[in-house]
Amino acid sequence: MRLGFLAALVGFLIALQSRINGELSHQLGNPLQAALYSFSSGLLALGLVSLFIPGVRAGAVKIRVAVREGHIHKWKLFAGTLGATLVAVQSQVVPILGVAIFSVATIAGQTVASLAVDRLGLSSGGKRAVTLPRVVASVLTIAAVLISVWDRIDSNKISWLPVTISGLAGMLVGIQRALNGKINEYSRQSFTTSLLNFITGTTFLAVIFIVGLLVHRTHITAFGHGPWWIYFGGVVGGLYIAFAATVVQHLGALTSTFLTVGGQLLGSLLIDLVIPTHGVNVSLFLVTGIVMTYAGVVVGGSNQSRFARK
Repeated sequence: MRLGFLAALVGFLIALQSRINGELSHQLGNPLQAALYSFSSGLLALGLVSLFIPGVRAGAVKIRVAVREGHIHKWKLFAGTLGATLVAVQSQVVPILGVAIFSVATIAGQTVASLAVDRLGLSSGGKRAVTLPRVVASVLTIAAVLISVWDRIDSNKISWLPVTISGLAGMLVGIQRALNGKINEYSRQSFTTSLLNFITGTTFLAVIFIVGLLVHRTHITAFGHGPWWIYFGGVVGGLYIAFAATVVQHLGALTSTFLTVGGQLLGSLLIDLVIPTHGVNVSLFLVTGIVMTYAGVVVGGSNQSRFARK
């Protein structure tokens, strides 16, 4: 029950970070700089935490030992670049598609990737069977997300290339969560895993930003005043990456994705009610999508429990 709540909380934090970073990007008029600031501020916050929590440093030592002994392949340490890729794609694609369709594509990509991740055993839980109920649950979850944004979609204005790229970026995030769960199995400290993600992710985005400056495709924008909360997206991201690593380690990629998507939709509903984005209204489609998502959680989760007991 506690892990299920934590997975839903991860989804809420994802929705909250999207709102925060979206507002920061709007204030700056520079989405790539907003993404880099978000990652670097999260890195700074987690770096400060590591100074006061001995378990974070101990977790880093355990990761080094696991790599040296061959338990973790070195390439898995770069899981943070996958999340950074999503942010980089988001900064370019959201202005074309809007947040709703971008979310549909990325969540669908994550769900499909989670099936493959569990089947291949990339997460710490090992291989998990792809049964019919789990496939049905995946389809139901994707349909729920589509229905939740149905009133915002105008199919005549969809550009399928950025939609496809967004879906691929979502698949990368599904893989990232599984790899983080694997790393967390050895670090035994989710904040260490999160810190590693922010080091690699920030470095990746910094390289992209510098290259963008050199080729004159981006620029440095002075930070405006804006509301105080737009500068805490990195901190929120650090929390949800740390929590997600723990959740995937114990629940598996697919089940954690179902729960996270449900929390993300519910979080989006609460955020649109409390601090709405201009032009966004809470609709019956969104509420229906939330109900369908949790129906998918029940179908997939109950089957997962029966499989675990065998």
